[in-house]
Amino acid sequence: MSCIWFFLFSIMSGTSTSLDTLTVDQSLHDEQTLVSEGGIIAVGFFSPGNSTRRYLGVWYTNISPITVVWVANRNKPLQNTKGVLKLNENGTLELLNDRNITIWSSNISTKAVNNPVAHPLDSGNFVTGLERYLSSWRSVDDPAEGEYVQKIDLRGYPQLIKFKGPHIKSRGGSWNGLYLVGYPDVVSPIILEKVIINEKEVYYEYDVLDPTIFAVYKLSASGTGQNLYCTTQTKTLQVVSTGDENQCENYAFCGANSICSSDGGRATCECLRGYVPKLPDQWNKAVWFDGCVPRNKSNCKNSNTDGFLTYTHLKLPDTSSSWFNRTMNLDECRKSCLKNCSCAAYANLDIRDGGTGCLLWFNTLTDMRKFSEWGQALYIRVPASELVDTANRISDQLVKFGKVRRPIVGTKFAPNQSFE
Repeated sequence: MSCIWFFLFSIMSGTSTSLDTLTVDQSLHDEQTLVSEGGIIAVGFFSPGNSTRRYLGVWYTNISPITVVWVANRNKPLQNTKGVLKLNENGTLELLNDRNITIWSSNISTKAVNNPVAHPLDSGNFVTGLERYLSSWRSVDDPAEGEYVQKIDLRGYPQLIKFKGPHIKSRGGSWNGLYLVGYPDVVSPIILEKVIINEKEVYYEYDVLDPTIFAVYKLSASGTGQNLYCTTQTKTLQVVSTGDENQCENYAFCGANSICSSDGGRATCECLRGYVPKLPDQWNKAVWFDGCVPRNKSNCKNSNTDGFLTYTHLKLPDTSSSWFNRTMNLDECRKSCLKNCSCAAYANLDIRDGGTGCLLWFNTLTDMRKFSEWGQALYIRVPASELVDTANRISDQLVKFGKVRRPIVGTKFAPNQSFE
């Protein structure tokens, strides 16, 4: 794997006799550690769980139990305590076994430096230009790459996805300026989250606003995401929240063009307005995976008769086949959708300050979820016949309560109608 976490070391030119550095003429042996200047990060050898194999890893010194955040030789363990870490004259770190064979190296392309040293950093800075992702351990005893990977998917509008092998397990979703649309309920007042998206790079980061609290996100061997906190007083990590707690977290649990809702952990699925179950018999048996299909196809030759139904508090659909624009307003976004026969829905890209930007989906809408609060508004495209039918349903409901008020539906640009 090409993602080497170089927040571990800073390769510098110069000389140093500090105990927190490794120079060309030194070696780091088993039972020795490199510790950052602030005493926060340690680099050394360890054996996980009940294993006797040895690994070169990085951990934080100020929390208990020891939490390893990176392993160099995770797929090539040392069989004994004879491993050695060295720094060559080109500034490359090499891990050697008892037969003096290199089993891991940092393998960076750098300009030649004079008298390089390896120095653990407190800051967490790292080298850019590499793909980085979270990969679960195989087990608590084996840090080799496990079944689960969590990474940013760059297809369409970038989004956070968790994979189990080649298959999508769950989707954290895209960034809307405040939070990831799939995880709005885990927003913390002590965490400042950011997703940076530009022409050069895409990455997620977070800062802990309270200096007395230390935060860790862990992808367990079973694929569960865990948020763990500890304080400077307790120095013991505690799980404060976990993901994947109900069936709606499973990717596309309800199939296409449907919304998953969870009440007490039990999931139910509902087709979008204007859509019907693809396999009604299966759907009525709560077998929802085949999803829903349009009841009536749009007359694309006269798309001005199409309109939109508004859904609120949603996890937005999978954005892997989406299109986005940062400068459009919501009305421009709606018009752009109407110009494309394949456009199925639109939404704001950023919900801050009343909403900005445009996000378009095409053909099918996959992996939506209803939240009781939070979430985002999504505008679903439907033909005019569905808008009239929806208006009639609303009118019938109002008549039952003794009020006759009929929503106005335009013949060309029908107004958005809302479903909370």
